[in-house]
Amino acid sequence: MSATPIPRTLQMSLAGIRDTSMVATPPEERLPIRTYVTGWDNQIVREAIVREMERGGQIYFVHNRVQNIEQIAHRLRDLVPEAEIAVCHGQMPEEQLERVMVQFSTGEYDVLLCTTIIESGLDLPNVNTIIINNSNQFGLAQLYQLRGRVGRSSSRAFAFFLYDRNRAISEAARKRLAAIFEAADLGSGFQIALRDLEIRGAGNLLGAEQSGHIAAVGFELFSRLVGEAVKSLQGGIKSDLNEEAPSLPPPPHVDLPISASIPEHYIGDMATRLAIYERVSKLESPQGVAGMEEELRDRFGEPPTLVQNLLGVTLLKTSGRLAGVERISTSPSNFHLRLRNGTTQKHRKAVHDLDIPGTRVGPEQVRIPREQAGTEWMPLLVRVLRALANTG
Repeated sequence: MSATPIPRTLQMSLAGIRDTSMVATPPEERLPIRTYVTGWDNQIVREAIVREMERGGQIYFVHNRVQNIEQIAHRLRDLVPEAEIAVCHGQMPEEQLERVMVQFSTGEYDVLLCTTIIESGLDLPNVNTIIINNSNQFGLAQLYQLRGRVGRSSSRAFAFFLYDRNRAISEAARKRLAAIFEAADLGSGFQIALRDLEIRGAGNLLGAEQSGHIAAVGFELFSRLVGEAVKSLQGGIKSDLNEEAPSLPPPPHVDLPISASIPEHYIGDMATRLAIYERVSKLESPQGVAGMEEELRDRFGEPPTLVQNLLGVTLLKTSGRLAGVERISTSPSNFHLRLRNGTTQKHRKAVHDLDIPGTRVGPEQVRIPREQAGTEWMPLLVRVLRALANTG
């Protein structure tokens, strides 16, 4: 059971290790939290604090750097001199920390300026505004959990996610902030986990990093093996792990500069979108990819670019698996197809017969000029992969 599931947890449910259930009914009288994402603005910060104070409420202000948290305290006291502000962080002596928290909970302070020490375990119904500074530096699940510190009563709650207007924000951070803004409904933890899975990937079932045999075989093959083991344990089904027949080789790692996902505007229902993700991840042949594309077009209409990219990457993986390719990547001037066991004379002849100017076959990889591929580079890569597969 998880209110803020991380991508690995969601991936474990897709692999069959954990069951998935959703609680869609919020507590009575609970209201969605109004969420705002904006650059730091003195007027916005002051108005947010004063408005909460005027209705008798309290405020969390999260600043996750102990080194300069006192500077932020001075800044807030200058902005809102009428507010009583307390500072709280994990490096304080335990007795002082406890005293500040008790005083805040009894209403002696209006604003608690703190680090992420409040991230879990606090339930103060009178605190209904949270302001998170430098929110672009937090993970998506962390933002969701921090927002959950307010709105724990029948009062309307507000969450402000601030960032520094004078500093560049990474694309991943923009996606996280957009996701937390869009997932404003009650019980949106599942939506957050699904979006986090799209942004960060699935992670590693056994730890923070891949190691040992997992690093050798890759996460996708490992997930497949885990899935077989789970089926065997759950239903007494004979696993392919015990058979002597050669197992399917792992798909190639695809490292290409494109975004691939199923956007909400194409498939609105989260459960359906998740089911499609799961089915796409299990496709093993180019024919299966073609069938999935036809089904999506029939059920939901013409796939948008992001979905076409997802199917395209899956087609590269299934075609590359058949061709014995272990990695598909790009450099400023070339696309690279690295073969697991190196190239052969048959590979060189197959690529030569395609007559693609500038294409070279080395001892371990095939290089295709990006300039020659143009905008239709994905079909061209599939064409080369199919030619390599037909040499077998």
